[in-house]
Amino acid sequence: MSGDQPVTVEVGLGDRTYDILIGSGLLSRAGAEISRRLPGTRAAVITDANVAAAHLDELKAGLETSGIQPAIITLPPGEKTKSFAHLEEVVDGVLAARLERGDIVIAFGGGVIGDLAGFAAGIVRRGMNFVQVPTSLLAQVDSSVGGKTGINSARGKNLVGVFHQPKLVLADTGVLDTLPIREFRAGYAELAKYGLIDRPEFFAWLEENWAKVFAGGPERVRAIAEACRAKADVVARDEFETGDRALLNLGHTFGHALEAATQYDGARLVHGEGVAIGMALAYRFSSRLNLASPDDAARVEAHLRAVGLPWRIVDIPGDLPDAEALLAFITQDKKVSRGALTFILTRGIGQAFIAKDVPASEVLSFLRENHPGPKESDRR
Repeated sequence: MSGDQPVTVEVGLGDRTYDILIGSGLLSRAGAEISRRLPGTRAAVITDANVAAAHLDELKAGLETSGIQPAIITLPPGEKTKSFAHLEEVVDGVLAARLERGDIVIAFGGGVIGDLAGFAAGIVRRGMNFVQVPTSLLAQVDSSVGGKTGINSARGKNLVGVFHQPKLVLADTGVLDTLPIREFRAGYAELAKYGLIDRPEFFAWLEENWAKVFAGGPERVRAIAEACRAKADVVARDEFETGDRALLNLGHTFGHALEAATQYDGARLVHGEGVAIGMALAYRFSSRLNLASPDDAARVEAHLRAVGLPWRIVDIPGDLPDAEALLAFITQDKKVSRGALTFILTRGIGQAFIAKDVPASEVLSFLRENHPGPKESDRR
């Protein structure tokens, strides 16, 4: 595959169906691909300082070749940018650029920028067109697809937002070459998630080929395309997460609680790392409940460890709130319905299911068993 022949994955949503294009060289073609679908529109590009420094000139040139002169709004990098203050900044910037409802908000960054810019696009002028240009592996395989947008609250992650589908996703795999290895690993956790949910053959393929996915080339494109197909299939069936789309949250209930417990401090824990630990915990919890074999949990942990991801709570640097406080974060998570705890658990590799009415006492006991307690340095 070359930059001239991206892989296309379709997200089938009737008259709101859109394409995900996956391949190298897509930034330079952004204007052509957007204009073909949304001719004559103006645009605002929402990005962060790191992505802007590395790739903004290439995207701007790609837009300008098709006559799109974008307004640029640059934000600080990091999870803390998903806030009310920065949402207001983006909304004000789009309005100041005098963009109309039929114009485009382009999210150019990782999951933070995609979630924030998508939320802004969903509420400015009661809904503007939206294009995702994800620059992290995590965003390319997960957050850019499916229309979930939002910001964080002090009370939890992604608690404020809307469903707002993009018109197009451009996943340029070439930009991943500049991604720090920690961020690539974090995105890989979401990639592996699709195998663990319902594609056991894909997980087995990743166990054999993960190093090639990290190195780039056709294996990387194949893995991203497989993940996007998996997510597109689920989104087409359950756009608003009233049914089995919740399976995509494997690892996220534990992971989001750990992120909230670290106050979204990216130096300690980034989202994909939280998901990695959360998936390992979900498999271990499933084993504790006699739903799955301990061998499956061990296999998941071994793969996460092999690629260099954290897989235990103790792998998070610094102290954490106690098990009771972690449970409080879990009960605040939006996957709670009328106070009952809902988890994505598993009966084996690729056999995830939605478990409702999980007893809080079981979760608390499990967290106590897996909580590291104060760090050794603080006991002295």
